[in-house]
Amino acid sequence: MGESVLVNRKKFVSSLANELVEPLAELSKQTRIPKSRLLDEAVEDLLKKYQQKRP
Repeated sequence: MGESVLVNRKKFVSSLANELVEPLAELSKQTRIPKSRLLDEAVEDLLKKYQQKRP
């Protein structure tokens, strides 16, 4: 089986706190937004938050 080709994305492997896995899956199911897109949004928000604190 061949590996999928990612054009606009890069593979990133991490882990998630146990208590966040199910709520993320449920949010993805309810909103029909892929988990990867939800994680993109969360990381963007974090980067904005910490960028504002830099001098």
